[in-house]
Amino acid sequence: MTVPRRSHWSVPWPARFVALAGIWGLSFLFIRLGVDSFAPLQVAAIRLAVGAVTLLAILAATGDRLPRRRRTWMHLAFGAIFMNVAPFALFAYGEQRIPSLLAGIWNATTPLMTMPVAFLLLPTERATKSKVTGLLVGFIGVLVILGAWRGFAEHDVAGDLMCLGAAACYGVGFPYARRFLTMSGDSPASLAGGQVLVGAIEAGILAVLFTGPPVAVQTEGIVSLLLLGALGTGVAYILSHSILRDAGATVVSSVTYLLPVVAVVAGVAFLGERLEWNEPVGAVVVVLGALIAQERLGRSWLRARRARAAGADP
Repeated sequence: MTVPRRSHWSVPWPARFVALAGIWGLSFLFIRLGVDSFAPLQVAAIRLAVGAVTLLAILAATGDRLPRRRRTWMHLAFGAIFMNVAPFALFAYGEQRIPSLLAGIWNATTPLMTMPVAFLLLPTERATKSKVTGLLVGFIGVLVILGAWRGFAEHDVAGDLMCLGAAACYGVGFPYARRFLTMSGDSPASLAGGQVLVGAIEAGILAVLFTGPPVAVQTEGIVSLLLLGALGTGVAYILSHSILRDAGATVVSSVTYLLPVVAVVAGVAFLGERLEWNEPVGAVVVVLGALIAQERLGRSWLRARRARAAGADP
């Protein structure tokens, strides 16, 4: 399959960017509603199954196909564990204990979690002074979110660690996919469809082995998981790949910084969740650390300084 030309998208990429942030930010609300009806492993399995059906339908409609090479499928099977099965389940387990808005805030640590693994897996990634500084600043942000000065008394630390573990899984999955899958020759939609399909099988097996039948299925739980699967695990992949093509990797990766905003608004508006002052402050510190680590602040400051200097020239 050839990637659709930009002209096929009537919606500008900034609008798609906002839509992607909205879909992924609302995912934490859908997870919270889903765990009221299903076990966490079932939430992960159902959203992956619905996402797989959605992506397979998109592949069929566009004339694309799933990967053919066995080696690619082996990498997809391993990548799906860290990109889908484990984080989806951990966020669901975590949201049984902590508010959905806090789970969304913990997701903002993903860029920081990715960096140490990238140092190990990717030869082009080096532990520069900016990156180490950013990691330290981000760690301070984590302590602020937890309210470390209060001795973690007001936090369910187990739930927090589950969501941090989910972000850490993404930290393994992104560098792994970059090293072993991006150069496979398969289209992004093909890789996404294969990964989600394998993840659905893996999560389904775990759900059958370790959970019983749902005991309190509610309509809002079913609807939430259908939306979570079709949008957050299906359409969102297509949106992210289209933004990657039209605006670049730097732009699409920055969507992570908007997700906590959407998650917080949704949690407060629809679930009546309470937001402590230190949680958004800590999230800002985490994002600041990620920006320092990615050396964006330094480049932006340098460009602004050069622009001012150029404007002052006679």
